Amino acid sequence: MALTLREVSLHLDQDEAELPRIIEARLGLASGVIRDWTVLRRAVDARRKPRVLRVYSVAFEVVDEAELLTRHAGDRRLGRWDSPPPVQLPLAGNPHRSLVVGMGPAGLFAALFLATAGVRVTLVERGQPVEQRVRDVEQFWGNGTLLPESNVQFGEGGAGAFSDGKLTTRVRNPWSTWVLQTLVECGAPPTILADAKPHVGTDRLRLVLIRLRRRLQALGVELRFGLRLDGLETDRGRIVAGELANGERIACDSLVLAPGHSARDTYARLAELGVQLEAKPFAIGLRVEHPARLINRIQYGWEAHPQLGAADYALSWNDAASGRGVYSFCMCPGGEVIVAASEDGGVVVNGMSRLRRDGAWSNSALVVTVRPEDFGGAGPLAGVAFQRRWEQAAYRAGGGAFRAPAQALTAYLGRGGSLGPGSCRPGMTEADLQPVLPDFVHAGLRQALPSFDRAMKGFISPEATLVGIESRTSAPLRILRGGDGQSLSHPGLYPAGEGAGYAGGIISAALDGIRAAEAIVQTTHHRSCR
Repeated sequence: MALTLREVSLHLDQDEAELPRIIEARLGLASGVIRDWTVLRRAVDARRKPRVLRVYSVAFEVVDEAELLTRHAGDRRLGRWDSPPPVQLPLAGNPHRSLVVGMGPAGLFAALFLATAGVRVTLVERGQPVEQRVRDVEQFWGNGTLLPESNVQFGEGGAGAFSDGKLTTRVRNPWSTWVLQTLVECGAPPTILADAKPHVGTDRLRLVLIRLRRRLQALGVELRFGLRLDGLETDRGRIVAGELANGERIACDSLVLAPGHSARDTYARLAELGVQLEAKPFAIGLRVEHPARLINRIQYGWEAHPQLGAADYALSWNDAASGRGVYSFCMCPGGEVIVAASEDGGVVVNGMSRLRRDGAWSNSALVVTVRPEDFGGAGPLAGVAFQRRWEQAAYRAGGGAFRAPAQALTAYLGRGGSLGPGSCRPGMTEADLQPVLPDFVHAGLRQALPSFDRAMKGFISPEATLVGIESRTSAPLRILRGGDGQSLSHPGLYPAGEGAGYAGGIISAALDGIRAAEAIVQTTHHRSCR
């Protein structure tokens, strides 16, 4: 048992070691009576910039907790705190073989949950281990040689392995702490357990992936790389095996399908096999890049401070006439813009940053909602065709060689200006961005940008660059599943994660993979009772 006090503030010149003294002073306690303490939550309050505060929730122990609670009964910030009990994973009820397809967050955590529960797991990935994948991607950025099965989208870790490594989620789930704790045990910084906006960074995430791989292997998971799912074998309507592109057949009692949002050939094959799919909305737009010092000054009132990391932001605007949302997405403080193509002849960009977020630039996607009726076609694959059409337009505008088309933000708004420096790899080509996106997307962006500038004065800056295009914000379709987690058309198939259309981001995808694994383990109990 312990107590917790919320909204404990530190100035920038104060150290976290001063927190016990500050709590004692606030609660009228003698100096040194707090025995053990730990930070539960850590955030930044920049509402009164440049007077920026760091705000904490702290758990601590004192000798007479009941007396302290009675004395401060009216203080809503003070309360009891019980440390969460250790997670107990269920055990499978009977022998069970599960094939997990995809080594993004959903597939990795589904496999970890299943293996811990005693399920025999084979985990396959079309791409390469992260060590090889990093070399392949660096080669692509260096000379434009794209490997269709080992790139920013495909390989161990999924698309999140080349991102900011954000761990924020709006999903409230009791397994969230287990996911975060597992990441820490595999090498993520312990601060993610308390940070209000935790992130790992693409550099540290690679280490985490290697250690998570070793943990899976120690649990008996069979890991296979360079293998793409190409078919589903059924018996009396139920999945009994996965068929791989090399002709191999892997027998299974359940198949967790976590393909990632760019597995377009997998989507097409599922449609051929009669798996129930539906087109769904997503968002498309451009990535904006500013000098990090400029965003810091806007958000903090400081261009740099040793106690503050690079500043982030979240912006949104709604077009009342069309009902479309325009918003920032995947903001990467102190990061870089990267070309994240997975197909020849198409350019798609993303943002990436490292753990320290100490790069000279900060970037974010600025995207507009698109709906199935915007796709210009019918059927569940219409969104894929829509993405591909505009990615190919961006490739042409960039002049080939996977260079991204880019334009000064002020020029995009008709205020003049020329393309300045930026971080984008493998490079940028100055171009008119009008041909690379639908007119309604440009209309939404041009209406929203003045609103963003009012919220963050200086956002519209001659130093800002727009880079195109951001088209892989989420899956363009959904693999339909029922309340039991199984495909509506193929029992035994468990669609999971971002690529299945049920998550967005590392944590929510991991949780969705766990959801699939839980459903499988529950099924084993039902069968063992028959």
